[in-house]
Amino acid sequence: MALNDGNISAKDFGKDFKWGVAMAAAQNEGAHNIDGKGASIWDAFAKSSSKIKGGHKPNIACDFYHRYKDDLLLVKALGFSVFRFSISWARILPDGTGSINKDGINFYHRVIDECIKLGITPYITLYHWDLPHELEKKGGWTNYYVNKWFNRFVTICAEAYGDKVKNWIILNEPFGFTSLGYMLGSHAPGKTGLSNFLPVIHHVALAQAEGAQIIRSKVPQAYIGTTFSCSEIIPFSDKQKDIDAANRVDILMNRLFIEPTLGKGYPTEDSFNFLEKLHMENKAWKYTKRLQFDFDFIGLQYYFPVTIRHNNLVPIVNASEVKPATRKVPRTDMGWEIKADSFYNIIKKMWQYEGIKEIIITENGAFFKDELKSGIVNDVERIDYFQQHLQAVLKAKNEGVNIKGYFAWTLMDNFEWTEGFNARFGLIHVDFETQLRTIKDSGYWFRDFLSV
Repeated sequence: MALNDGNISAKDFGKDFKWGVAMAAAQNEGAHNIDGKGASIWDAFAKSSSKIKGGHKPNIACDFYHRYKDDLLLVKALGFSVFRFSISWARILPDGTGSINKDGINFYHRVIDECIKLGITPYITLYHWDLPHELEKKGGWTNYYVNKWFNRFVTICAEAYGDKVKNWIILNEPFGFTSLGYMLGSHAPGKTGLSNFLPVIHHVALAQAEGAQIIRSKVPQAYIGTTFSCSEIIPFSDKQKDIDAANRVDILMNRLFIEPTLGKGYPTEDSFNFLEKLHMENKAWKYTKRLQFDFDFIGLQYYFPVTIRHNNLVPIVNASEVKPATRKVPRTDMGWEIKADSFYNIIKKMWQYEGIKEIIITENGAFFKDELKSGIVNDVERIDYFQQHLQAVLKAKNEGVNIKGYFAWTLMDNFEWTEGFNARFGLIHVDFETQLRTIKDSGYWFRDFLSV
Protein backbone atom coordinates (compact mmCIF):
# COMPACT_ATOMS: atom_id res chain seq x y z
CA MET A 1 0.00 0.00 0.00
CA ALA A 2 1.49 3.33 -1.03
CA LEU A 3 1.17 6.10 1.50
CA ASN A 4 -1.17 8.15 -0.66
CA ASP A 5 -3.52 5.35 -1.72
CA GLY A 6 -7.13 6.03 -0.85
CA ASN A 7 -8.89 6.90 2.37
CA ILE A 8 -8.51 5.12 5.69
CA SER A 9 -10.58 5.05 8.83
CA ALA A 10 -10.01 4.14 12.45
CA LYS A 11 -11.58 0.72 11.95
CA ASP A 12 -8.68 -0.22 9.63
CA PHE A 13 -6.41 -0.23 12.69
CA GLY A 14 -8.50 -2.74 14.64
CA LYS A 15 -10.98 -2.45 17.47
CA ASP A 16 -8.36 -2.58 20.25
CA PHE A 17 -6.16 0.18 18.80
CA LYS A 18 -5.68 3.07 21.27
CA TRP A 19 -6.47 6.58 20.03
CA GLY A 20 -5.36 9.46 22.19
CA VAL A 21 -4.16 13.02 22.55
CA ALA A 22 -1.07 14.09 24.45
CA MET A 23 -0.13 17.19 26.42
CA ALA A 24 2.39 18.27 29.08
CA ALA A 25 2.08 20.01 32.44
CA ALA A 26 4.57 22.82 31.79
CA GLN A 27 2.95 23.66 28.46
CA ASN A 28 -0.69 23.60 29.54
CA GLU A 29 -1.40 23.83 33.25
CA GLY A 30 -0.48 27.41 34.10
CA ALA A 31 -1.13 28.09 37.81
CA HIS A 32 2.65 28.37 38.07
CA ASN A 33 2.67 29.54 41.71
CA ILE A 34 -0.79 28.51 42.89
CA ASP A 35 -1.70 26.02 45.64
CA GLY A 36 1.86 25.45 46.75
CA LYS A 37 3.50 24.71 43.40
CA GLY A 38 7.23 25.42 43.22
CA ALA A 39 9.04 26.89 40.22
CA SER A 40 10.18 24.59 37.43
CA ILE A 41 13.23 25.18 35.24
CA TRP A 42 10.87 26.45 32.54
CA ASP A 43 9.35 28.99 34.91
CA ALA A 44 12.85 30.22 35.73
CA PHE A 45 14.08 30.06 32.12
CA ALA A 46 11.10 32.03 30.83
CA LYS A 47 11.64 34.66 33.51
CA SER A 48 15.35 35.20 32.88
CA SER A 49 16.09 34.10 29.30
CA SER A 50 15.69 36.06 26.07
CA LYS A 51 15.47 32.84 24.06
CA ILE A 52 11.68 32.48 24.19
CA LYS A 53 9.97 34.26 21.32
CA GLY A 54 7.88 37.24 22.29
CA GLY A 55 9.07 36.99 25.87
CA HIS A 56 6.21 34.57 26.47
CA LYS A 57 5.90 32.78 29.80
CA PRO A 58 4.02 29.64 30.86
CA ASN A 59 2.54 31.32 33.95
CA ILE A 60 -1.03 30.87 32.74
CA ALA A 61 -0.52 28.90 29.50
CA CYS A 62 -3.87 27.19 28.72
CA ASP A 63 -5.02 27.38 32.35
CA PHE A 64 -5.67 23.64 32.26
CA TYR A 65 -5.28 23.67 36.06
CA HIS A 66 -8.64 25.43 36.36
CA ARG A 67 -10.26 24.28 33.10
CA TYR A 68 -9.41 20.57 33.06
CA LYS A 69 -13.05 19.44 33.28
CA ASP A 70 -14.02 21.37 30.15
CA ASP A 71 -10.85 20.29 28.34
CA LEU A 72 -11.46 16.62 29.12
CA LEU A 73 -15.01 17.01 27.80
CA LEU A 74 -13.39 18.17 24.55
CA VAL A 75 -11.17 15.06 24.52
CA LYS A 76 -14.34 12.99 24.83
CA ALA A 77 -16.23 15.03 22.22
CA LEU A 78 -13.47 14.49 19.66
CA GLY A 79 -13.74 10.73 20.15
CA PHE A 80 -10.38 9.98 21.80
CA SER A 81 -10.22 7.19 24.35
CA VAL A 82 -6.79 8.00 25.83
CA PHE A 83 -5.53 11.16 27.51
CA ARG A 84 -1.77 11.35 27.96
CA PHE A 85 -0.64 14.04 30.41
CA SER A 86 2.38 14.67 32.60
CA ILE A 87 2.75 15.33 36.31
CA SER A 88 4.58 18.49 37.34
CA TRP A 89 7.34 17.40 39.72
CA ALA A 90 7.37 20.88 41.29
CA ARG A 91 3.62 20.70 41.94
CA ILE A 92 4.09 17.48 43.93
CA LEU A 93 7.40 18.44 45.56
CA PRO A 94 7.81 22.24 45.38
CA ASP A 95 11.51 22.01 46.27
CA GLY A 96 12.08 18.79 44.34
CA THR A 97 12.66 17.01 47.63
CA GLY A 98 11.30 17.46 51.14
CA SER A 99 7.64 18.02 51.92
CA ILE A 100 4.86 16.73 49.68
CA ASN A 101 2.33 19.30 48.49
CA LYS A 102 -1.09 17.76 49.19
CA ASP A 103 -2.82 20.28 46.93
CA GLY A 104 -0.65 19.08 44.05
CA ILE A 105 -1.41 15.44 44.81
CA ASN A 106 -5.12 16.23 44.93
CA PHE A 107 -5.11 18.11 41.63
CA TYR A 108 -3.96 15.05 39.68
CA HIS A 109 -6.46 12.91 41.56
CA ARG A 110 -9.17 15.23 40.23
CA VAL A 111 -7.84 14.97 36.68
CA ILE A 112 -7.61 11.18 36.87
CA ASP A 113 -11.07 10.86 38.42
CA GLU A 114 -12.55 13.04 35.69
CA CYS A 115 -10.91 10.88 33.01
CA ILE A 116 -12.35 7.74 34.57
CA LYS A 117 -15.79 9.36 34.90
CA LEU A 118 -15.76 10.17 31.16
CA GLY A 119 -14.50 6.73 30.12
CA ILE A 120 -11.10 8.09 29.07
CA THR A 121 -7.98 6.06 29.91
CA PRO A 122 -5.28 8.19 31.61
CA TYR A 123 -1.63 7.70 30.61
CA ILE A 124 0.74 9.44 33.04
CA THR A 125 4.11 10.78 31.88
CA LEU A 126 6.36 11.17 34.90
CA TYR A 127 8.91 13.56 33.43
CA HIS A 128 8.12 15.96 30.59
CA TRP A 129 11.01 18.42 30.85
CA ASP A 130 10.00 20.45 33.94
CA LEU A 131 12.60 19.74 36.62
CA PRO A 132 12.03 21.71 39.85
CA HIS A 133 14.14 24.86 39.78
CA GLU A 134 15.37 24.22 43.33
CA LEU A 135 17.01 21.01 42.10
CA GLU A 136 18.56 22.80 39.15
CA LYS A 137 20.25 25.11 41.64
CA LYS A 138 22.02 21.97 42.89
CA GLY A 139 23.10 20.97 39.38
CA GLY A 140 19.87 19.40 38.17
CA TRP A 141 20.42 16.41 35.91
CA THR A 142 24.21 16.90 36.14
CA ASN A 143 24.13 15.99 39.84
CA TYR A 144 24.47 12.28 40.59
CA TYR A 145 21.90 12.64 43.38
CA VAL A 146 19.24 13.51 40.81
CA ASN A 147 18.52 9.79 40.55
CA LYS A 148 17.73 9.62 44.25
CA TRP A 149 15.50 12.69 43.90
CA PHE A 150 13.73 11.30 40.82
CA ASN A 151 13.17 7.90 42.41
CA ARG A 152 11.43 9.48 45.37
CA PHE A 153 9.20 11.52 43.06
CA VAL A 154 8.28 8.38 41.09
CA THR A 155 7.57 6.48 44.31
CA ILE A 156 5.23 9.22 45.53
CA CYS A 157 3.33 9.23 42.23
CA ALA A 158 3.09 5.44 42.09
CA GLU A 159 1.76 5.23 45.63
CA ALA A 160 -0.68 8.11 45.10
CA TYR A 161 -2.15 7.08 41.75
CA GLY A 162 -1.21 3.45 41.15
CA ASP A 163 -4.57 2.08 42.25
CA LYS A 164 -6.32 4.16 39.56
CA VAL A 165 -3.74 4.48 36.80
CA LYS A 166 -2.14 1.45 35.16
CA ASN A 167 -0.53 3.13 32.13
CA TRP A 168 2.79 4.87 32.80
CA ILE A 169 5.42 6.62 30.68
CA ILE A 170 8.70 7.30 32.46
CA LEU A 171 10.44 9.98 30.36
CA ASN A 172 9.52 12.17 27.44
CA GLU A 173 12.17 12.36 24.71
CA PRO A 174 15.38 12.06 26.72
CA PHE A 175 17.63 13.08 23.83
CA GLY A 176 15.51 16.19 23.32
CA PHE A 177 15.74 17.63 26.81
CA THR A 178 19.33 16.54 27.44
CA SER A 179 20.77 17.95 24.21
CA LEU A 180 18.70 21.12 24.06
CA GLY A 181 18.92 21.89 27.77
CA TYR A 182 22.39 20.69 28.75
CA MET A 183 24.48 20.76 25.55
CA LEU A 184 23.16 23.45 23.23
CA GLY A 185 21.61 25.63 25.92
CA SER A 186 18.63 26.59 23.77
CA HIS A 187 16.08 25.11 26.21
CA ALA A 188 15.80 25.20 29.99
CA PRO A 189 17.99 25.25 31.99
CA GLY A 190 20.24 26.74 29.31
CA LYS A 191 23.47 24.87 30.07
CA THR A 192 26.08 24.09 27.43
CA GLY A 193 29.05 21.86 26.78
CA LEU A 194 30.17 18.26 27.11
CA SER A 195 30.98 18.68 30.80
CA ASN A 196 27.23 19.00 31.37
CA PHE A 197 25.94 16.76 28.59
CA LEU A 198 27.95 13.61 29.35
CA PRO A 199 26.87 13.11 32.98
CA VAL A 200 23.31 14.16 32.15
CA ILE A 201 23.00 11.42 29.53
CA HIS A 202 24.02 8.85 32.11
CA HIS A 203 21.79 10.09 34.92
CA VAL A 204 18.79 10.26 32.59
CA ALA A 205 19.43 6.76 31.25
CA LEU A 206 19.57 5.49 34.84
CA ALA A 207 16.36 7.34 35.70
CA GLN A 208 14.65 5.76 32.72
CA ALA A 209 15.32 2.24 34.02
CA GLU A 210 15.09 2.86 37.76
CA GLY A 211 11.86 4.84 37.47
CA ALA A 212 10.31 1.96 35.54
CA GLN A 213 11.45 -0.54 38.15
CA ILE A 214 9.71 1.49 40.85
CA ILE A 215 6.46 1.54 38.90
CA ARG A 216 6.75 -2.21 38.35
CA SER A 217 7.21 -2.84 42.07
CA LYS A 218 4.52 -0.41 43.25
CA VAL A 219 1.71 -0.70 40.68
CA PRO A 220 0.03 -4.09 40.11
CA GLN A 221 -0.76 -4.80 36.42
CA ALA A 222 1.13 -1.70 35.33
CA TYR A 223 1.64 -1.17 31.58
CA ILE A 224 4.96 0.68 31.41
CA GLY A 225 6.68 2.51 28.59
CA THR A 226 9.01 5.39 27.87
CA THR A 227 9.20 7.64 24.81
CA PHE A 228 11.86 8.45 22.25
CA SER A 229 11.96 11.19 19.62
CA CYS A 230 12.91 9.55 16.33
CA SER A 231 13.88 10.89 12.91
CA GLU A 232 15.03 9.11 9.81
CA ILE A 233 18.58 10.42 9.23
CA ILE A 234 19.29 10.76 5.51
CA PRO A 235 22.79 11.35 4.07
CA PHE A 236 22.86 14.37 1.74
CA SER A 237 24.82 12.40 -0.85
CA ASP A 238 26.34 8.98 -1.44
CA LYS A 239 29.77 10.29 -0.44
CA GLN A 240 31.24 8.29 2.43
CA LYS A 241 31.81 11.46 4.49
CA ASP A 242 28.10 12.29 4.35
CA ILE A 243 27.13 8.70 5.13
CA ASP A 244 29.45 8.63 8.15
CA ALA A 245 28.15 12.00 9.33
CA ALA A 246 24.56 10.77 9.09
CA ASN A 247 25.50 7.68 11.09
CA ARG A 248 26.92 9.81 13.90
CA VAL A 249 23.74 11.87 14.06
CA ASP A 250 21.65 8.70 14.00
CA ILE A 251 23.57 7.39 17.02
CA LEU A 252 22.72 10.52 18.98
CA MET A 253 19.14 11.08 17.90
CA ASN A 254 17.87 7.51 17.59
CA ARG A 255 20.16 5.09 19.43
CA LEU A 256 21.66 6.85 22.45
CA PHE A 257 18.85 6.11 24.93
CA ILE A 258 16.97 3.16 23.48
CA GLU A 259 19.95 0.79 23.27
CA PRO A 260 20.83 1.02 26.99
CA THR A 261 17.27 0.16 27.99
CA LEU A 262 17.37 -2.88 25.70
CA GLY A 263 20.46 -4.20 27.50
CA LYS A 264 22.96 -3.19 24.83
CA GLY A 265 24.61 -0.45 26.86
CA TYR A 266 25.54 2.82 25.20
CA PRO A 267 26.28 2.63 21.46
CA THR A 268 29.86 2.03 20.42
CA GLU A 269 31.50 3.35 17.28
CA ASP A 270 35.26 3.37 16.75
CA SER A 271 35.20 6.51 14.62
CA PHE A 272 33.04 8.58 17.00
CA ASN A 273 35.20 9.98 19.81
CA PHE A 274 32.17 11.38 21.62
CA LEU A 275 31.06 7.87 22.53
CA GLU A 276 34.46 7.04 23.97
CA LYS A 277 34.20 10.13 26.17
CA LEU A 278 30.71 9.06 27.27
CA HIS A 279 31.88 5.60 28.27
CA MET A 280 34.96 6.87 30.08
CA GLU A 281 33.18 9.74 31.86
CA ASN A 282 30.51 7.47 33.31
CA LYS A 283 32.38 4.15 33.61
CA ALA A 284 29.56 2.88 31.42
CA TRP A 285 30.73 -0.73 31.37
CA LYS A 286 29.75 -1.02 35.04
CA TYR A 287 26.18 0.12 34.47
CA THR A 288 24.86 -1.95 31.55
CA LYS A 289 22.48 -3.99 33.73
CA ARG A 290 21.28 -0.97 35.71
CA LEU A 291 20.39 0.82 32.49
CA GLN A 292 18.20 -2.04 31.28
CA PHE A 293 14.46 -2.45 31.74
CA ASP A 294 11.98 -4.73 30.00
CA PHE A 295 9.40 -2.15 28.93
CA ASP A 296 5.90 -3.28 27.98
CA PHE A 297 5.89 -0.76 25.16
CA ILE A 298 8.11 1.84 23.56
CA GLY A 299 6.68 5.23 22.66
CA LEU A 300 7.89 6.61 19.33
CA GLN A 301 7.53 10.34 18.66
CA TYR A 302 8.03 11.55 15.13
CA TYR A 303 7.81 14.96 13.49
CA PHE A 304 10.35 15.17 10.64
CA PRO A 305 13.32 13.52 8.90
CA VAL A 306 16.79 15.08 8.99
CA THR A 307 19.16 15.34 6.02
CA ILE A 308 22.81 15.45 7.07
CA ARG A 309 26.09 16.36 5.40
CA HIS A 310 29.68 16.26 6.65
CA ASN A 311 30.86 19.52 8.20
CA ASN A 312 34.27 19.79 9.87
CA LEU A 313 33.33 23.15 11.38
CA VAL A 314 30.75 21.60 13.71
CA PRO A 315 32.45 20.17 16.82
CA ILE A 316 31.87 16.67 18.16
CA VAL A 317 29.66 15.30 15.35
CA ASN A 318 31.35 16.97 12.33
CA ALA A 319 27.94 17.12 10.73
CA SER A 320 25.24 19.67 9.95
CA GLU A 321 21.66 19.59 8.77
CA VAL A 322 20.77 20.51 5.20
CA LYS A 323 17.69 22.59 5.93
CA PRO A 324 14.44 21.73 4.14
CA ALA A 325 14.06 25.29 2.87
CA THR A 326 17.28 24.96 0.85
CA ARG A 327 16.04 21.74 -0.76
CA LYS A 328 12.55 23.06 -1.63
CA VAL A 329 10.68 20.16 -0.07
CA PRO A 330 7.24 20.28 1.63
CA ARG A 331 7.52 21.58 5.17
CA THR A 332 5.50 22.75 8.12
CA ASP A 333 5.53 26.34 9.33
CA MET A 334 8.11 25.22 11.89
CA GLY A 335 10.39 24.63 8.90
CA TRP A 336 10.28 20.85 9.41
CA GLU A 337 10.21 18.63 6.36
CA ILE A 338 6.97 16.73 5.74
CA LYS A 339 7.80 13.18 4.70
CA ALA A 340 5.48 10.40 5.85
CA ASP A 341 7.69 7.82 4.12
CA SER A 342 10.37 8.65 6.69
CA PHE A 343 7.87 8.03 9.49
CA TYR A 344 7.20 4.58 8.05
CA ASN A 345 10.94 3.95 7.65
CA ILE A 346 11.83 4.89 11.23
CA ILE A 347 8.99 2.76 12.65
CA LYS A 348 10.29 -0.23 10.71
CA LYS A 349 13.87 0.49 11.75
CA MET A 350 13.06 0.73 15.45
CA TRP A 351 10.94 -2.43 15.30
CA GLN A 352 14.02 -4.37 14.22
CA TYR A 353 15.46 -4.03 17.72
CA GLU A 354 15.16 -7.29 19.61
CA GLY A 355 13.37 -6.73 22.89
CA ILE A 356 10.70 -4.25 21.77
CA LYS A 357 7.35 -5.89 22.41
CA GLU A 358 4.91 -3.18 21.42
CA ILE A 359 5.03 0.33 19.98
CA ILE A 360 2.72 3.25 20.61
CA ILE A 361 3.06 6.45 18.60
CA THR A 362 2.97 8.71 21.64
CA GLU A 363 3.37 12.00 19.71
CA ASN A 364 2.90 13.09 16.10
CA GLY A 365 1.64 16.41 14.80
CA ALA A 366 2.45 19.67 13.04
CA PHE A 367 2.48 23.45 13.38
CA PHE A 368 0.82 25.47 10.66
CA LYS A 369 -0.12 29.14 10.77
CA ASP A 370 -3.82 28.49 10.94
CA GLU A 371 -6.07 31.39 11.84
CA LEU A 372 -9.39 31.76 13.60
CA LYS A 373 -11.81 33.45 11.19
CA SER A 374 -15.51 33.87 12.00
CA GLY A 375 -15.27 31.14 14.61
CA ILE A 376 -13.65 28.62 12.23
CA VAL A 377 -10.08 27.33 11.88
CA ASN A 378 -9.79 25.72 8.45
CA ASP A 379 -6.45 23.91 8.94
CA VAL A 380 -6.47 21.73 5.84
CA GLU A 381 -2.67 21.39 5.87
CA ARG A 382 -2.78 19.77 9.30
CA ILE A 383 -5.52 17.38 8.21
CA ASP A 384 -3.41 16.37 5.21
CA TYR A 385 -0.40 15.88 7.51
CA PHE A 386 -2.36 13.54 9.80
CA GLN A 387 -3.80 11.60 6.86
CA GLN A 388 -0.35 10.98 5.39
CA HIS A 389 1.21 9.97 8.69
CA LEU A 390 -1.64 7.71 9.75
CA GLN A 391 -1.28 5.91 6.45
CA ALA A 392 2.39 5.37 7.30
CA VAL A 393 1.41 3.89 10.67
CA LEU A 394 -1.18 1.60 9.08
CA LYS A 395 1.26 0.41 6.45
CA ALA A 396 3.82 -0.54 9.12
CA LYS A 397 1.12 -2.18 11.23
CA ASN A 398 -0.15 -4.23 8.30
CA GLU A 399 3.42 -5.41 7.67
CA GLY A 400 3.68 -6.90 11.14
CA VAL A 401 4.88 -4.08 13.39
CA ASN A 402 3.03 -4.47 16.70
CA ILE A 403 1.70 -0.91 16.94
CA LYS A 404 -0.91 -0.57 19.66
CA GLY A 405 -1.89 3.09 19.51
CA TYR A 406 -1.51 6.61 18.17
CA PHE A 407 -1.60 9.80 20.28
CA ALA A 408 -1.87 13.10 18.41
CA TRP A 409 0.19 16.07 19.51
CA THR A 410 -1.59 17.98 20.81
CA LEU A 411 -5.06 18.55 22.23
CA MET A 412 -4.86 22.34 22.12
CA ASP A 413 -2.48 25.14 21.26
CA ASN A 414 -0.11 25.68 24.17
CA PHE A 415 3.21 27.05 25.40
CA GLU A 416 5.52 25.49 22.82
CA TRP A 417 8.82 25.87 24.68
CA THR A 418 11.09 28.50 23.06
CA GLU A 419 8.45 29.18 20.41
CA GLY A 420 6.22 30.53 23.16
CA PHE A 421 2.59 30.77 22.07
CA ASN A 422 3.53 31.28 18.43
CA ALA A 423 3.70 27.66 17.29
CA ARG A 424 0.21 26.17 17.32
CA PHE A 425 0.11 22.37 17.18
CA GLY A 426 -3.35 21.90 18.65
CA LEU A 427 -6.51 20.28 17.37
CA ILE A 428 -8.19 23.05 19.35
CA HIS A 429 -7.42 26.74 18.94
CA VAL A 430 -6.78 28.70 22.15
CA ASP A 431 -7.16 32.44 22.49
CA PHE A 432 -4.49 33.04 25.13
CA GLU A 433 -6.05 36.32 26.26
CA THR A 434 -9.58 35.02 26.83
CA GLN A 435 -8.81 31.26 27.08
CA LEU A 436 -11.63 30.62 24.58
CA ARG A 437 -11.34 27.18 22.99
CA THR A 438 -12.39 26.64 19.36
CA ILE A 439 -12.25 23.21 17.76
CA LYS A 440 -10.26 23.37 14.52
CA ASP A 441 -11.33 21.54 11.39
CA SER A 442 -8.56 19.01 12.17
CA GLY A 443 -10.31 18.29 15.46
CA TYR A 444 -13.59 17.72 13.66
CA TRP A 445 -11.72 15.57 11.13
CA PHE A 446 -10.47 13.33 13.95
CA ARG A 447 -13.97 13.17 15.43
CA ASP A 448 -15.35 11.90 12.13
CA PHE A 449 -12.36 9.61 11.53
CA LEU A 450 -12.78 7.96 14.92
CA SER A 451 -16.56 7.65 14.68
CA VAL A 452 -16.52 5.37 11.62
